[in-house]
Amino acid sequence: MTADTTAGSFLAFVREQQHAVEAALLALLPAPTQRPQRLHEAMHYALFPGGKRLRPMLVLLGCRATGGDLRAALPAAAALECLHTYSLVHDDLPCMDDDDLRRGRPTCHKVHGEAMALLAGDALLTVAFEGAADAGAAAVVELARAAGSLGMVGGQVEDLAAEGDPTHHTLARVQWIHDHKTGALITASLLVGAHAAFVGTPAGAAPASILVPLRRYGDLLGRAFQIADDCLDLTGTAAELGKNPLADVALGKLTWPAMIGLEPSLQAARDLAAEARAMVPTVLAATAAARPSVGSMLDAAAGLLQDVASYAVERRS
Repeated sequence: MTADTTAGSFLAFVREQQHAVEAALLALLPAPTQRPQRLHEAMHYALFPGGKRLRPMLVLLGCRATGGDLRAALPAAAALECLHTYSLVHDDLPCMDDDDLRRGRPTCHKVHGEAMALLAGDALLTVAFEGAADAGAAAVVELARAAGSLGMVGGQVEDLAAEGDPTHHTLARVQWIHDHKTGALITASLLVGAHAAFVGTPAGAAPASILVPLRRYGDLLGRAFQIADDCLDLTGTAAELGKNPLADVALGKLTWPAMIGLEPSLQAARDLAAEARAMVPTVLAATAAARPSVGSMLDAAAGLLQDVASYAVERRS
């Protein structure tokens, strides 16, 4: 996607919030010099320098789209990045995808060893819930469900089971894997941000009237993002991706391009992004009905929700 510096663009929003997110991550993690130093060094290595920081930015966007103060969502934003990074560290291990490149440099286990990488992932997963707690109990529950056996971990199990086994490959199966392995955490990022927006209010957590349309928007965004990711594995370079291209092909992964080809997959991603953009008025109408006093804040959120859906399928990394 061409970098857009206009005030309403998602990439402009990322640049505006990047420093605050990085500071929140540093505040959440123990210092790399703190005992046990080797563990904390491995955690920092995995997190810094970061990748796209998409999930923490979606936490902030979920907060903005529901009328909240972004500062209240920063610890939860850091939490989502810690949890996402833990999943990458574990995915890269020899017992999983056995990758040697991540975010443009050697994977955590290549530098710190398999045992330390495993433990660093465990520690990042655990500290994530400390950060999420700032957004309230409902946010913690949302994150736990999205990350566990009914979400990301369950999707990873099915993803491994599908490797090199074309017997039961269907689009329904690949969509289930995508929805759980990737989509669940993308949707949870938005919902955790919404809950953060209601901390300190009489409700204490985002109401169902907001969560239902926001969840639908997140589900569509997550599907579009993962299909585009599958396509980038075929078309991107190591420099663009920060990881080895064609990894899915080498492992015999079940992907949309493997099922229907590259161009139809790209079109499917674009169609899903269009559906997500079409959901934006419904999401913001729900916020306006629940919080009439924040109506003036929602115009900027509308542009960002629209733009991130486009970014999900047009990016090159």
